[in-house]
Amino acid sequence: MTAFPTDSQGNQFSPKYSFSKTNAPKTRVVSFGDGFEQRITFGINQNPKTFNLTFDVNETDSDTIETFLDARGVDGASFTYTVPGESSMSFVCLNWRKQIPYLNRSTITATFRQVFEP
Repeated sequence: MTAFPTDSQGNQFSPKYSFSKTNAPKTRVVSFGDGFEQRITFGINQNPKTFNLTFDVNETDSDTIETFLDARGVDGASFTYTVPGESSMSFVCLNWRKQIPYLNRSTITATFRQVFEP
């Protein structure tokens, strides 16, 4: 498994703060006619996380990120990344957007979805 690329100084790209984290536990619910319900978690990795991250970088670094994400889109492979305040996780990124607000600056907004693989 490959790691998310680093910037031109060899540091991990850090997202801008105010990123969001979504938890979506996999839960099966059975509702009974008398108003009772029963819940059970489903699977061993039953609480995957999704992060909406924004990277504010120079144009060279944005090309590095975009090339990496394009390659993962082609090969379908996951990658490792450490979101600030979290442990390292495996992710896929199925969509991202690049904006160029002014000369030599780019903003990449990406959705990283946690995956569980051997």
